[in-house]
Amino acid sequence: MESSVTSMLRDKGFKVTPQRLAIYGVLSHTTAHPSAETIFNELQPVYPTMSLATVYKTIEILKEIGLVQVLNAGEDSFRYDANVEPHSHVRCMKCGRVDDLENIDASAFIRNVSDHTSYEITGQQFYFYGICPSCRDSKAN
Repeated sequence: MESSVTSMLRDKGFKVTPQRLAIYGVLSHTTAHPSAETIFNELQPVYPTMSLATVYKTIEILKEIGLVQVLNAGEDSFRYDANVEPHSHVRCMKCGRVDDLENIDASAFIRNVSDHTSYEITGQQFYFYGICPSCRDSKAN
């Protein structure tokens, strides 16, 4: 995957740097949907001179070339996901965990929105909120 990321960056006129590859590496190897601050903190020991601004700028570049999607799950900061295929998310209102919802067919709902608004729907993001199993289990004990 690193070679395709390298190619995509170069094809779009962006420099390929170890920091950019590392930031994408963090995103592509997790389903935790980290914030920029989380990515920065994870990479700080390896890249001590890298700034938080570099993380934000790299995320914007990765978003621009279609390798990352930005999530706004109702928190103070955005989260990022290297899975750019259409899928929904669910967020725990107690601990803040965000999980992917895979294999949920939203096509009927999207078609219904299109039919009722006459919009040509070009994208969507669904967020669900609740209490995750870990928090629910710890509350029960």
